[in-house]
Amino acid sequence: MAESKNKDVRPDAEAPAERTWVPTAEAKKKATTFRWIAAALWLVAIVGEAVGIFWLLKQRVVTGADGTLVRDNDTGLLREEGVTTTFPQWAFITLLVLLVVIAALSITGSILWKKANHLDPAKKSDTVRFFVQNQLGAIIAIIAFVPLIILIFLNKDMDKGQKTTAGIVGIVLAALTVFIGVDFNPASVEKYTADQSTVIQLLGKDQVTWVAGGSVYHVCDQVSDIQTGSEIQTGTTAEAVAAHKERLTLKFASELEKCGLPVPENATEIADALRQIQGGQVVTLPAPVWGEGVKPPVEVKEAAPAAN
Repeated sequence: MAESKNKDVRPDAEAPAERTWVPTAEAKKKATTFRWIAAALWLVAIVGEAVGIFWLLKQRVVTGADGTLVRDNDTGLLREEGVTTTFPQWAFITLLVLLVVIAALSITGSILWKKANHLDPAKKSDTVRFFVQNQLGAIIAIIAFVPLIILIFLNKDMDKGQKTTAGIVGIVLAALTVFIGVDFNPASVEKYTADQSTVIQLLGKDQVTWVAGGSVYHVCDQVSDIQTGSEIQTGTTAEAVAAHKERLTLKFASELEKCGLPVPENATEIADALRQIQGGQVVTLPAPVWGEGVKPPVEVKEAAPAAN
């Protein structure tokens, strides 16, 4: 079983104004690897787009090259009458394949990038970085598709059928890739910190349990949700996130009761606040209210007001 790497909060200890969640070294390393792979896949996708724009869309077959040379009365320039250019079928098929390849590369990169962000998230308070880091997959998808789609519709050598087919395929794949690239509920340091703070105040230390299945971690190892036959793991909230557990269970009150641990009187209020924070809202996390005669797992002092 994993051992807790964070120091426990001791009763009556002087508490810091803010205890910020930090990913484990293993999670940070894995996130970095995922990001490098995603970046490489996105680079190949954009190179593929460049090949499509600067080489594939310029392919044409010329017929009637021995046409008559005439002078255009409007422009005064010479042109050949009887000469036609068409977009070759092999290039059309290759273009469709290229669109699929670009989509596959972009989607795979986006999935890895989102996994990295859930292992090593940005701070929501850093607004620009938070947005760019979490929605980069969608941004890359737009870059990889939109210029190519525009030039498909502007291509003068394609016939109507080729242009319509390639354009629709491009738009559908672009929409799918952008949708997958968007993170609708991105992880953040603030979310993980709220879960960590709750665990410490409920248990007196940063220690939770989890099993291989599921996406949440628990405050008690006796609950039915983790009696699955899989090995029960114990560690910090950061280690739980590294094991791909996204959040603290909101059923912590019944879990505390199951293990014979004190349950705060405002457990429902705390769970509601966590639900809102986990959903991306900014709310104040209530301090646990303990019943008469209940010794709190940890005594945490209120931080001094910030100086103006």
